[in-house]
Amino acid sequence: MARKPVIAGIAAAGALVGAWYATAGAATPAPKLTPTSTSVTLPAKFRYLSAGYNNSREWTRTATAVAPNGSLRVAWPAADGIHVTPLTSAGKRSGTDTVVKGAKEVGGLVAHNDGFALLTRVADTNKWKETAAAIIRYTNGKQSFRTKLTGTASHDTAPLLDGQLTWNGKKYGAYFVVHGAGGFADGHFGDKLSYVGPRGAKLSGGWSWGCSHNEGIALHAEATGAFTSLCFDDWRSGLFVSTGIGAPDNAPVVQREQCWAGYCGGTFPGRTGDLVRSSSGRYATAFASRGAASAKKNPDDSSGRGWTVKPNTSTHQVAVAFLKNRSTKAGKTIYLTSAKGTEHVNVRVAPYGKNRLLLSWESLKNAKCASGACTGTFTGTHLRLIDWNGKFQSADSVVGTRITGDIAVQKDGTLTWASVPVTPSYATPLTGASPTTKTLKIARLTP
Repeated sequence: MARKPVIAGIAAAGALVGAWYATAGAATPAPKLTPTSTSVTLPAKFRYLSAGYNNSREWTRTATAVAPNGSLRVAWPAADGIHVTPLTSAGKRSGTDTVVKGAKEVGGLVAHNDGFALLTRVADTNKWKETAAAIIRYTNGKQSFRTKLTGTASHDTAPLLDGQLTWNGKKYGAYFVVHGAGGFADGHFGDKLSYVGPRGAKLSGGWSWGCSHNEGIALHAEATGAFTSLCFDDWRSGLFVSTGIGAPDNAPVVQREQCWAGYCGGTFPGRTGDLVRSSSGRYATAFASRGAASAKKNPDDSSGRGWTVKPNTSTHQVAVAFLKNRSTKAGKTIYLTSAKGTEHVNVRVAPYGKNRLLLSWESLKNAKCASGACTGTFTGTHLRLIDWNGKFQSADSVVGTRITGDIAVQKDGTLTWASVPVTPSYATPLTGASPTTKTLKIARLTP
């Protein structure tokens, strides 16, 4: 495994989309999806692109999180470590950065009133000479704990995370990719779910080895019991509910996909979307999907676990799936796009006001795809509202503000995120060093 100012309405992609909007919510005036933004100057250079599969252009992950008191934190990587920038609830800088020295990746961020917790990678000693996953907690500007989640005793490393970090008020849940370093999984890639207490102690629960070559991770903190999770699995070929199941042979299927490296999910969770919970206990997730024209068990896999999936399209379309509870899918997967020659990336979903969901994605026309990587001409960041039954509540809008990275949901429902103020380009693979910036745009969208 190798591992978004003026709104312009556009035609929906395909007759199906147009028909859905005409029958689903057209009687309700569509809200104006108009983000506002502020700029934050950075004290160090931020390399904002990363090379994904076949050097496809991926946006280096940032994470925005909101603390109980309404203050915000934004995590982003620099040469001297991971920077965590403090912001006011209005998205303006409120102090100097905390720099987490030796940290290599933003794998997830939780904001607290007195600081933050970061899921990241740190130096380690192992047979592959790779980094270890770690949760690092800062309190009042000082490190209060640094807990490694992989190591020699557990026969695993974390050369990249593709992770998520969540907090339920009592414990952290960290979900991330692991590389076997000894034991039964030596040399293979899987994923791991670990729980850590408020003072850094490792807790029981989770699993040491789960989805094979996980290419997209989502995790939702629950008040009690196991945290709800989703994974893309290349062996079983698709998106699965993985809560409480290590190596989920019988995990509930959300969507069958051809999950060769790069084909489903992506390098970061931004390709997978998020996992949003409604007040009634339903869940929604959004992802880039090629669908399944056919799906059957692989006769050449003696374990009986392997599947062979023939994709329905060569490009990824925007898909939404619902769960009626922690482990049961509700209805069929819903597709928001259908233009087969258009690639769709950076798919995101977030709660928006009362009983609505905001979907966002970027589109690339004239897409050319090979071995899981697509190039094309960027045509905009799309926003669309749907309800919890998948019915459209607005037409497509295109905005000048990109939506990438982790999105913070504030108490009044405002969505806040950090992005790089540049026009995206996906015309060519990333073959050299990433460009840099010393500015982040902090965007806000209030229902």
